[in-house]
Amino acid sequence: MQLTLSGLLNFIDGLWSSCGDERIIIFTTNHKDRLDPALLRPGRMDMHIHMSYCTPHGFRVLASNYLGVNGYHRLFGEIEDLIENTEVTPAQVAEELMTSEDSDAALEGLVKLLKRKKLEGDELFDEGLHKGEIQKAKKQKVENKRRGSVRIKSRRKTIKRRSY
Repeated sequence: MQLTLSGLLNFIDGLWSSCGDERIIIFTTNHKDRLDPALLRPGRMDMHIHMSYCTPHGFRVLASNYLGVNGYHRLFGEIEDLIENTEVTPAQVAEELMTSEDSDAALEGLVKLLKRKKLEGDELFDEGLHKGEIQKAKKQKVENKRRGSVRIKSRRKTIKRRSY
């Protein structure tokens, strides 16, 4: 089944016209800038909520909600440092905090998750740098070949002009 933008807009507008009660429809995207403005106009999408990566404050709220840990815990400093340097969503943090009712075990699991994600992120960064270096070398090689071919062509033109 293929859904077109027109079909989606008709569906959304049809929901509003056929329902007496208010309805909430949740759309998610990683690329809001790529969506058609007709989909984002007021009346269709009245509220836009940015869901960012977890912050130290967000972590403390989650730790309080899921583990009942308020204030200080020996692992909070390490976790907050890792969260500031790692891209982890609040859902991933919450999932890890729900693995155990024992706060020490859950927080130690979160430290392991954050260290693993940080390591993966560092590897991807290094790999990206490596790919960037390879792409730069390839571009340089292509540029050198192009310059060489231009010189050869210009020599041929010069030689041909002399022979005439």
